[in-house]
Amino acid sequence: MLVIGLLPLALFLCAATGVRGFTVTTSNADVRVKENDGADLKCTYSGDFGSNARVEWKFKDLKGSQSYVIFDGKPTTPYAGRVTLYDGNLRFTKMTRVDNGVYDCEVSGNGHFGEVRVKVTVEVPPSAPLCRIPTSVTTGKTAMLTCHDSVGSPPPKYRWYKDTTLLPPDPHKIAGFKNYTYKLNPENGNLEFVRAAKIDSGSFFCEAFNDAGPPQRCKTVKMEVRDLNTGGIVAGVLVFLLLLALLALGIWYAHKKGYLPSNKPKPNVVYQPPSLYGGEDEDRDFKQKSSFVV
Repeated sequence: MLVIGLLPLALFLCAATGVRGFTVTTSNADVRVKENDGADLKCTYSGDFGSNARVEWKFKDLKGSQSYVIFDGKPTTPYAGRVTLYDGNLRFTKMTRVDNGVYDCEVSGNGHFGEVRVKVTVEVPPSAPLCRIPTSVTTGKTAMLTCHDSVGSPPPKYRWYKDTTLLPPDPHKIAGFKNYTYKLNPENGNLEFVRAAKIDSGSFFCEAFNDAGPPQRCKTVKMEVRDLNTGGIVAGVLVFLLLLALLALGIWYAHKKGYLPSNKPKPNVVYQPPSLYGGEDEDRDFKQKSSFVV
């Protein structure tokens, strides 16, 4: 009677605490490993799945492409030689940047299914970023400076320097930068001057950094903000108009002197072959001769 009375209580406690069978768990859901080092991806499942539980591992890369790592109890071809399966766990002898992504451990048995996800970050220091910095910008125009590194993992963040001074992400929060109007995005490396002013002139370089290694920077490039050269534009237009007038005058003079071919139409000449029987005069003479004979 006591056991029968405790059974409903035990079921209630299991439901209240979330304890249930057919569980799949991991002891480390976020694995970080240096490039070319090995790593273990843990996957533990309850005995409810049975002694012949089926364990498979799937991989999804950073672009969303999926593939099997372990299928039918064996590593697939791309992972053969560097991956082994033991007690449901996945062991890599070597990991590279292409192994960045998420790994799903899927367990099935006794009519049930469970899974757990492990995120893997392969740490790679950044390389020297590719920077695009304009050398000349017109006052009031937009200037976009870009910085990007495709090597670092996790994806690096970026910081910009002007004349060796670090630019804060938000200039309005720093007293010494309140006169600046730039927009800096540390995530994608863009530095934008919406309306460039002469105060924005200077020497710029960008730095890419993550926690996998030392930061890397691009070469310094000088950007100069200049006023629009109105006088030069007017002078250019005048020179163009003068050259156009000289060209027209030259064409008129050459035409007047006959140096250019005439456009007058040539008369049409129609060739008429002579008649086989002669002209009208011959016909007239023939009639006269005939009359004389009679």
